Amino acid sequence: MITKSKDLREHLLAGQVIPACPLPLDSDRAWSPPHQRALLHYYFEAGARGIAVGVHATQFAIRDPKHDLLKPVLELASEVVGELTRSKGEPVVMIAGVCGRLKQAFAEAQLASGFGYDTGLLSMSELKDLTEKEIIEHCRIIAKVIPLFGFYLQPAVGGRVFSYDFWRRFVEIPEVVGIKIAPFNRYRTWDVVRAVLESGRDDIALYTGNDDNIIVDLLTPFSHQVNGNRKRRFMSGGLLGQWGIWTQSAVDLLERVKRARGHETMDASWLEENAALTDANAAVFDAANHFSGCIPGIMEVLRRQGLAPSNLCLNPTEILSPGQADELDRVIASYPELADDEFIEENLHRWLG
Repeated sequence: MITKSKDLREHLLAGQVIPACPLPLDSDRAWSPPHQRALLHYYFEAGARGIAVGVHATQFAIRDPKHDLLKPVLELASEVVGELTRSKGEPVVMIAGVCGRLKQAFAEAQLASGFGYDTGLLSMSELKDLTEKEIIEHCRIIAKVIPLFGFYLQPAVGGRVFSYDFWRRFVEIPEVVGIKIAPFNRYRTWDVVRAVLESGRDDIALYTGNDDNIIVDLLTPFSHQVNGNRKRRFMSGGLLGQWGIWTQSAVDLLERVKRARGHETMDASWLEENAALTDANAAVFDAANHFSGCIPGIMEVLRRQGLAPSNLCLNPTEILSPGQADELDRVIASYPELADDEFIEENLHRWLG
């Protein structure tokens, strides 16, 4: 965990692999704390230096009173990662999902702050009836409780399209430390980047959430003329559901990307690698069925690796789509370099122990 606001910004700007942490359930759909601990150890030892908890991949249903899992999941993750950072001396930025209308979001931000989370990834999915001006005011209020990590979510999974003007006003909120850009749309991605460039806020970290175009997002020098000067930014890292699996490979990828950014020319093999990762993500996220099997797809990969006891979700209607398991077989066989099965196999007994 990060202790000072300056350290938090520097850590995010340095570029981190931040997995969106899933929720492992047993065959009775009961939460499995031992597997949750194992997942957190896996992410840390794989080299991830950020973890997002209580977000989409953790399942929004954890907030349902019949499950009542938000508090215990946030607490366990805080304890486990806190122990790891203290024992290893490696900082990890802890990001908590913050959802709902103002009363709920305010309470969730307070809860996360109380558990030592560094920033809140603010979902605006339930604010569709509000104007952009009203949503900005909502964000300002939550920012007084916990530093904000903005979130542009694609409409296909509950997000809303925002104007450039919205993002230009959003980045004027002093407590904004980063933005997860995940509209799965190049025009809307550019709206956010341009808003940050034109604001002059060099202290806001840009993180790709576009799981369909990860490598190109990370390699792209976003350049724009601002007041007669050419300004350029890269996306620092990624906060991704895709990086909740095969995390060791993701850490290696980001390090290679950082080295490549220093070259004037880049090998075309990067585009080949981007296409392979996008193909794999389509199977995991179930793009063929409008992402309905996204979370079960993530859980199925973790189940096969032994990091989750099942691919089940709290919502019994969220299951693998017909043919999705076969698609996972195909991409895993086609792109073995994306997986980190050996690393997990070598350490799983210790993480679960």
